[in-house]
Order: sequence, then C-alpha cells, then structure tokens
Amino acid sequence: MIVILGGGPAGRLAAMRLASAGREVKLIEKGGIGGQCLHSGCMPVCALNDVARLVHTAGTLNTLGLTDSVPRVNFPAILREMQKVQSTIASVLDAETKEAGVEILYGKEGRFDGNHVVVGDEKLDAESVILATGSRPNIPEIAGITSPGIFTPHTLRDMTCLPERLAIIGGGIVAAEFAWIFSRFGSEVTVLSRGSFLKTIDEHLRKQAARELSGVHIRECTDVLAVERQGGCLHLGLESAGCADVLDCDAVLIAAGLIPRSEALCGVSRRANGEVIVNEYMQTNLPGVYACGDVTGPPYLTPVARLQGIVAADNILGKQRKMDYSAIPQSINLGYELAFCSDGSSSARPLVIPGPAGPDTFWSVPASDTGLAKIMVEADGTISGICSASPGGGLIAGYMAFLMKRHFSVHEFEDFVEVHPSTDGVYGLAKYASEVLRKRNNPG
Repeated sequence: MIVILGGGPAGRLAAMRLASAGREVKLIEKGGIGGQCLHSGCMPVCALNDVARLVHTAGTLNTLGLTDSVPRVNFPAILREMQKVQSTIASVLDAETKEAGVEILYGKEGRFDGNHVVVGDEKLDAESVILATGSRPNIPEIAGITSPGIFTPHTLRDMTCLPERLAIIGGGIVAAEFAWIFSRFGSEVTVLSRGSFLKTIDEHLRKQAARELSGVHIRECTDVLAVERQGGCLHLGLESAGCADVLDCDAVLIAAGLIPRSEALCGVSRRANGEVIVNEYMQTNLPGVYACGDVTGPPYLTPVARLQGIVAADNILGKQRKMDYSAIPQSINLGYELAFCSDGSSSARPLVIPGPAGPDTFWSVPASDTGLAKIMVEADGTISGICSASPGGGLIAGYMAFLMKRHFSVHEFEDFVEVHPSTDGVYGLAKYASEVLRKRNNPG
C-alpha cells in the first residue's frame, strides 16, 4: 500500500497516477479535496476576479457613453455563491479520484513520525509514502496581528461585508490580484509592501500592473509595526524611510506569501523555513519517502505541484523520472492576465509591442490600454522568454513555455496561421523577429 498525506493538487494527482497503475493507495485529507488551490487560492481569485472584470468592463463602457449604469456588487452573495461552486468542484474531484481507485480518508489528522504515517492512534504500514501537506499563509510577526478584522486568503470567507477601506500587507502577485479585485468592488485599497512592489516581475509587466492598479495606493518599502483595533476601526502603525505614520482602515488582508506546512513531518530533512528537502526525483532523505507540492517550497504553483506529484508517483512505479523546472509560466490576474515565462538568459534581446485590439480589448483602444506582447530572442532565433498582458495571456504563456522547453525558434512561426481576431501579439512578434534576423544574417 502507498499512503499519501494531503489531497491538494500534488497529492491527488500522485494518488490517481498510482491507483491507475494498479497500486493500492490511501489518501489522507484533513479538509476538503483540492487543497489550497480550490478552497483559498486559485479558484477564489478566479471567482472574485470574474465579478471584478465585469464591473470594470461596465465602467469602461459607461465612461464611453455606451451604457447608462455600472453594477454594484453584493459582496456577501459573491462569497456565498462562490462557496457553493467550490463545493460542486470538490464533489467532482472526489468522484474523479475515487473512480481512479483511490481510497480517501477525510477529516483525519495525519502526521509522519519518521517511519509511518499516523492517523489518530493508528500507524499505517506502507511500502512508500508521499508527503504533500501543502502550505499556509505567512503571518508576519506584528503586534496585534490577530485582531478581529484581519484576514488571509484562507479566512476571506469570514469577511461579512465589503470594507470601505482595505489595507493589504504584501508586495507580490497575490497582493496585486486582491488589490485589483477589491478596488473594482469599490473599496479604497492601500498596499503595504516591505520592499519594492512586484519586484521580481518583468519591467514591462510591472508598468502594466501599475497602470491597472492606478486607483490603488501602493506604499513601497513600508513596514507595519503594530495593529490596534478601536471600535470598528483598525489603526496600523507604519514606518517608511525612518518616518512613523498611522493608517486607518476597516479591514486588513495579509498576502505576505506562504510557508510550508511541515510541522507534523518528523525524520525528513528540512530547511530552516520548513521546506522539505527533495532531490530531482522528489525523494526525501528517507528511503521510500517522497514529498511534493508546496511543502517542498517555491514556486508555490498548482501546475508545478501537479507535475511534482506525477514525478513522485512515476518514481515509485520505477520509471526514474526527473522533475524539470525550466520554463515555468506564471500569471498575474488583474483586468488582463499578465503572464510571463523566461529561461533567464542574459544574451536574449527584447521586442515589445502594444497588444492588438480584439475580444475584450476593442473598447480599450480609446484609452490606449490594450496590454502588451513581448518576446526575448537569442541571436539564432531561439525564444528565451515571453510576456503577454492580454485577456488570454495565461493560455499564450502556457503554450509558449512548452515550445521554449523544446528550444523553439522564431523562424518556425513563418507558417503559423492564427485565429482572428485575437489579442495575442506574441506570434506576430515572432514572425517579425524572424524577418529581422534573416535580413541581418543575409543582408544581400
């Protein structure tokens, strides 16, 4: 028997892979199947962003005089209906997993004692173990941080009403996504970032994000020192450039990253921050014990967790498969999907154009805000990176990342026939880059 701790993307995919190969698999899941992605991560962002985009689009059309009103959101109803949809998705995942032959133990507190997975007082004998216990929000050490009115993506469902003034602690992708959502819902949003906002993102996408978040107060290099609640108001003590300040708000959302949930895992080697250390086969330091997903550390992405789970399962099945972290696509979901992928090359040259007009960008032409497309090209035409700010940027980045893994060249786009109209400017840039390189290499 193979025992898996955690039913998120990594553990669930591993379980299904093993069960489909005829192995007996027992999956231990304390909460709901689907993990953080379904219940407090990707899916809630999708749900809230869908409504925010509708409001945003309605506002654009109203400004142009094409419609006579902009809808107001019913925030409690959004959260209520969102949870109903999440339950539906969970039931689908449950049925899919069980149909693959996986036995699921729900509501059980599982831990690993260094030899066995222990559920309650029962030790489970297993030929192999997969640790996929996920991650949880990083809560900064700030005085008063547990005061009422302070939320994380895990507790957002407990927010009973839309705050008039919302402070978001964090400076990364999740902070940006929630800032855009709540600003479109009508909240006055202030982002408090300890360092530079979106500092690891491509410069062109960072500028696009700043444009989309123009209605949000973004305070960089700002530390939150303390939180004090007085009545219905939260007072945040801040420090920026050596100067003290106070910010008043109605609610706080902590979006300061994630930390591995590994405190119940004994015997496996871990880093100081709790990350379980694995090799390229997803093996821990213990024979027959594997780990995958967020518990192994960044990049904390659902597709990466899924692939790690499959790699762990394949190695248990004797297939000797390595995890490949090259060309991982990512996206920031604002009004557009700000998607990107890079192999980190320093020799590639950039080409950047505004995004083309098309579905969901046509009425953005008057504001000169149709997004952007960018590719990074080596001298031989190999594509080493792409960025796309467009309605379908995430899809574009996913396929381009796949081509980058196979060292695809811009010259191979010569026969590419696109669907029109489209908001994808990447393929056009690739064709243009091919022409430029051919003329440069064959000037006659």
